Amino acid sequence: MDDGKKSNIIEISDFRAPELDPYARLNERELNAFMGKAGGIFIAESPNVISRALDAGYEPISLLMERRHIEGQAAGIVERCGGVPLYTAEPGLLAGLTGFRLTRGVLCAMRRRPLPSAEDICRGAARIAVLECVMNPTNLGAIFRSAAALNMDAVLLTPGCADPLYRRAARVSMGTVFQIPWTYLGETPEDWPDPGMERLKDMGFRTAAMALRGDSVSLCERALNAEKKLAIVLGSEGDGLSDRTIAECDYCVRIPMSHGVDSLNVAAASAVAFWQLACRE
Repeated sequence: MDDGKKSNIIEISDFRAPELDPYARLNERELNAFMGKAGGIFIAESPNVISRALDAGYEPISLLMERRHIEGQAAGIVERCGGVPLYTAEPGLLAGLTGFRLTRGVLCAMRRRPLPSAEDICRGAARIAVLECVMNPTNLGAIFRSAAALNMDAVLLTPGCADPLYRRAARVSMGTVFQIPWTYLGETPEDWPDPGMERLKDMGFRTAAMALRGDSVSLCERALNAEKKLAIVLGSEGDGLSDRTIAECDYCVRIPMSHGVDSLNVAAASAVAFWQLACRE
């Protein structure tokens, strides 16, 4: 390593240094407010996730990684991030700072960007996912990965959902939260299902609620695939969609089950629904 060209590499000697706060001492809410009016930050984990965030135009602020990764698996990330501060130490010391072992070796603090409107990201979209109060970051990340892989054009979240830029959500998504357009459909819980549902209809979407109801139709219903613009609405892990949401949707849809199984995890159900309903007639 040419130290003359690596003046941005900072060996960690004091865990109390305030510039390490984003990695060690700030929770997700505090990260959101970290830069005040300039906007919040988030932490991306692993070279793959960081690379996709950089591809999407997110701005890096600093890096934290094991020393061996600087010229190893993270060499490309280091090069792309230019001269941002790069904090490093041996694995044991980093575990003491972050509270967990960096199994993927690399973290990057990145600047958030203003979110677009639902109307902006849905312009020209034919198939979108709408998530109601999906609060588990692992499920949220898995849904994003399926949405990106299985031809969804955008993802809309109600205000009760977890943050797609939460470290675990972005990691489980394999960075697809940076590849598929998304935003929140409203700012407060009072914005859903109304007026959020009205906004979907104004954009020309028919809505399909994924719910286990006696009057639900099969996911294989031909009319669903024939819709030119369809929003697939999925609910929370425990309670599913609210009765109000189901009542306002154009369809109530179920996935046919066998062997006495009554339902799928919301992430698994999303993959099945996206695969079937992306096949438009």
